[in-house]
Amino acid sequence: MAGGDQARVGIGRIAGVFGIKGWVKIESWTRPAENILEYADWQVGRSANWRAMHLVQGRSHGKGFIAQLADANGVVCSDRSEAERLAGSEIAILRGQLPPLAEGEYYWAELQGLEVRHLDGRVLGRVQEVIETPAHDVLAVAGERQRLIPFVVGPIVHKVDVAAGCIEVDWDPEF
Repeated sequence: MAGGDQARVGIGRIAGVFGIKGWVKIESWTRPAENILEYADWQVGRSANWRAMHLVQGRSHGKGFIAQLADANGVVCSDRSEAERLAGSEIAILRGQLPPLAEGEYYWAELQGLEVRHLDGRVLGRVQEVIETPAHDVLAVAGERQRLIPFVVGPIVHKVDVAAGCIEVDWDPEF
């Protein structure tokens, strides 16, 4: 993943506002979903317009979460109109905030954008997204066409080299 510990990793988005006191509705992309509330320091924004924010309070609400945020100076978002300006923004954290993983484990954000190659060297494309399924995760690989490749280490995924930017797979290129 480019940028090392300072690279942003998306963990959710602000889906809307909640009430009149500046709270926002949160859509979590973390697994489990409540892990989003474990990170106090967020990057909130769209495109190239990001700003540091702090999670003051957060809790589950219905099927999602709600949160109250403060800006980098500690000024709490306290009314609905302030919260409305945040609606639709992505929530990210800095890569360095993620806990370290065991050998052979990867964050989905690390896999996105990696080149996928067959064992014989043919390039199949790049990982566009990782899809969670009940059986196992699946790599959505875009190349000359879209491929869905099961992320099964051993029989299918032979090597993941995040530093080199590639994944080696034993997958029929005709699939």
